[in-house]
Formats: sequence, C-alpha cells, structure tokens
Amino acid sequence: MNDLYPFRVYSPPRLPIEEGLRRVRALHRHLDERRSVRLFSADPVPAECIEWAVRCANTAPSGAHLQPWKFVAVTDAGIRHRIREAAEAEERQNYEGGRLTPEWREALAPLGTDSDKSYLDVVPWIVVCFAEKSVPTPEGSLRKAYYVNESVGIACGLFIEALHTMGLATLTHTPNPMAFLTEILERPAHERPYILFPVGYPGPGATVPDLTRKPLEEALEFFPANGL
Repeated sequence: MNDLYPFRVYSPPRLPIEEGLRRVRALHRHLDERRSVRLFSADPVPAECIEWAVRCANTAPSGAHLQPWKFVAVTDAGIRHRIREAAEAEERQNYEGGRLTPEWREALAPLGTDSDKSYLDVVPWIVVCFAEKSVPTPEGSLRKAYYVNESVGIACGLFIEALHTMGLATLTHTPNPMAFLTEILERPAHERPYILFPVGYPGPGATVPDLTRKPLEEALEFFPANGL
C-alpha cells in the first residue's frame, strides 16, 4: 500500500452512450465559441473567479502527480504597467527588430497581431503561469519534476476552459524571452515563465478573426482505416 497516496475505488457512473454523446456535443458547442481576445473591458473581476479557475487547473494530470505549476495573479495597476512595458520591449524586437522569421510573420499576418500590448494596462488581471523545473518537498528542499511541459500545458488548457465557462476572456501571450516576468514577479530560480494570461471581460466592440477549426478528418485518423 502507498502511504503517500492511499488508493481508493474509482467508480464514476457509467452513462448511457446517448447521454454521454449529448454532453460532449454540448461541450463542443461551448468550446467552439471560445476565442482569444485582445480588446478587454476594465470592468472588475472578483478574485474568486481566478481562484476557481486555478482550482480547475489543479485537476490536470501531471508527471508523478508533482503538479509542476504556479499561477501568479496580478491586479495592481503599477505592476501590470511594468509587465506591459517589458512585454512590448520584447515584442518590438520580434515585430520591428527582425527576430521573427519571414515564415513566422506570414503565419501571424492573418491574425493582425503586433507589438502593442496596451490591453495589459486595461485588463483587471494578469495571471502568469510558471513551470516548475523542481517542486518543493514538505521538508523544504526541491525535487526534480517530470514531464513539466506536458503537465503545465494541460493545466493551462483547463485554466482557459474555466475562464470561458465563467464568461471571461483571455489570451495565451508568450512574449519571448520572458525572463522579465521572473524579475518583476520576484519568482525563484526553479520556476520559468510559461504563459501570460490577461483575464477579463471582452471590451465593447471587441472583434476576433472569424476562424474555422481544423476539420475532424484532418485531426483524426483511425488505424488501420478499415479497422472500425
């Protein structure tokens, strides 16, 4: 028997297939409405919303159940402005300074992105997810984390879905390099910035690209094709 994680019986209710499909179709309709937003309202968002979104993120599977993530939530206007200035400095190097390759510029062009991150001064929350290369132990030391990128990526996906479920909007912003977030938010050396999330309500008149998702036949293959 494992003393750290005693095992228990896992027996979720087995749904009739029709009910399961009804639920997943409703979930797909909900998820398909989600969009990344770059125009936010300054309307306040209670801290409780951030707390529940992180609780949802904490349900993600992770390598050895070490949960190698830390979400740092910022609402202070002065700190948000420092983050904006630093993010824009890096993004100007990307967009105007030649760090982006021609192929990358071509891929981004239909989305209309640029170095302007003024929404970071408007949005009520900036939440930065940090990936932990090592995780603290109860004794106060650090132990190596495993499958960090995979684990943190899944947790961030659940965080995004939780925000969307509450009617909030966000954007997965990854200004590269992101060391300024470690400095501004005074994070320890075993953490590295993973994604910056502005969190709030869409602003009045916010527009998003009228995207279409990858069709199922491009995203899924059954192997062998005649094996169904």
